[in-house]
Amino acid sequence: VVSQAEWETALASLTEREAAVGAAMHELGAARKRMPMVRVEGDYDFEGPGGRRTLLELFEGRSQLILYRFFFEEGVQGWPDAGCVGCSSFADAVPQLGLLHSRDITFAMVSPAPQANLRAYAERMGWTHIPWYTIRTERFSADFGVDEWFGLNVFLRDGDDVYRTYFLQHGRMVQQVGS
Repeated sequence: VVSQAEWETALASLTEREAAVGAAMHELGAARKRMPMVRVEGDYDFEGPGGRRTLLELFEGRSQLILYRFFFEEGVQGWPDAGCVGCSSFADAVPQLGLLHSRDITFAMVSPAPQANLRAYAERMGWTHIPWYTIRTERFSADFGVDEWFGLNVFLRDGDDVYRTYFLQHGRMVQQVGS
């Protein structure tokens, strides 16, 4: 317990630090928007409740796609009844997708697990509003850096051309995006 003056001094110091971090986050966000992009050359297939879909079809007609590689497969603790604890926590924080859709963005999750497992886990966890696809092209995870860990890959569609624009996997920024 401190005096009012000491508390105000501590608050002023913390407020200064928060302003500096806020400015750095703003600059980082601007740099993220200026990231170069790379054309996706390969063909990648997925399976959803409605059958097979290509990477292009996962956009659902929108120009941007955020794909979260969720670790739910043989070898993950809890399989076949549960997925990665961290991935599950991330999915718990995914809100209704209408706000993203209104901004021309599709969000979906992908895993190598069969659709029956994905659907059962999604229903149990209350994630039925999140599209969740089975990865059908084995090299997808390796090609996009998510073969040994989760990850967010961001894609842009221009007609039938798809570009990878951003990737996030490790570090404190995952916590920022996740919240």
